[in-house]
Amino acid sequence: MKNLTIEDFYFKVKISTRFRDLDAFNHVNNAVFLTYFENARRTFFDRWNINLNEKSLIVASIKIDYISQLKHPSELMIGQRISRIGNKSFDILSILFNNNKQVSSSITTIVCYNFLDKKSVLLYNEIKKDYNL
Repeated sequence: MKNLTIEDFYFKVKISTRFRDLDAFNHVNNAVFLTYFENARRTFFDRWNINLNEKSLIVASIKIDYISQLKHPSELMIGQRISRIGNKSFDILSILFNNNKQVSSSITTIVCYNFLDKKSVLLYNEIKKDYNL
């Protein structure tokens, strides 16, 4: 992942830091990075037009690596792509860039889930079509 640039990602989201993101050390708090990735992921899901009232995509796991500190104000780009597709789940690789340099990376495992039956389900057709599966 160290050699990836924002140009290596088809899906990109622009995010600006906010004053409230700062901690006592005057840099963006590490917990805020999760919010940045979450906002980008929600936008990423919109591409599939899945009716989330009937179908659910739930987070099973998130791993975040912090590469460098982030100061405010900053204009950020998050690049995202699917890095693994399984039968019922998939992983999203997200990298946060500031001035074309990696600041943080994340791998998020998403599971297709039916809350009524309380169980995971096969990958939704909307996702399969996007990846010609």
